[in-house]
Amino acid sequence: MRRRVAELQVAVMLLTRFPAGRLPEAVPSLSRAQWAYPLVGLPVGLVCWVICAGSLQAGIPEPVAAMLFLVTNALITGALHHDGLADFADGVGGGRDAVSCLAIMRDSRIGSYGVIALILALGCQAASLSSMGPVLTLLPVLAISVSSRLAMLGVMQILPPARGDGLGHLAGGGTMKSLCVGCGMAFALLVGAGLSSAMAVLASMAAVAVVILLAWRRIGGYTGDVLGAALVAFETVAFISLAGSTT
Repeated sequence: MRRRVAELQVAVMLLTRFPAGRLPEAVPSLSRAQWAYPLVGLPVGLVCWVICAGSLQAGIPEPVAAMLFLVTNALITGALHHDGLADFADGVGGGRDAVSCLAIMRDSRIGSYGVIALILALGCQAASLSSMGPVLTLLPVLAISVSSRLAMLGVMQILPPARGDGLGHLAGGGTMKSLCVGCGMAFALLVGAGLSSAMAVLASMAAVAVVILLAWRRIGGYTGDVLGAALVAFETVAFISLAGSTT
């Protein structure tokens, strides 16, 4: 039990800015903490939904409440996944080959492809959340938040690491057991959230498949930036699909 708690702490420290307490002397590896990545989606989704729902209850207009949802998400996660999307877009869009793609992705500066990717992704999310307004309930948000982090585990199972170092390499190497734990959690939430949420998750898998295909063709595997891009792509398509089924 102590080991599992420590692994959960590592997952929280990696994927969020939530306080997670002190780790034991024998710190678990990122790969050992994989099973907890989807679990981290629960508090992230909960806090974002509470901020959005509370804003609507306070009379704040729906577009502003939707933006507060996204601001909260970025603050909680430290914009880790947004940074991954921007770097991935810059690398794939501007690189000539795998070596140059990886070099661009490692560069801390953001380019035009990254800016455009972030604007389009966050713009689509904001418009979708705004269109749903008060009908956006908690369970669909939790299901999407958990499933998007589960998608990262799926990417690591399908693709090999593109580098021999870096955050993505350290986080990889997990087992199918970790994926099964996340699948069970996501399935339970989707049963409660309903058919529209399940269809939104299915649609999002196509977006993740595109990210996987691009990563395989351009850099031969995954990096931490690829994982971040997969998560943001998943959430963007999920919110668009959910908005289409509820409006």
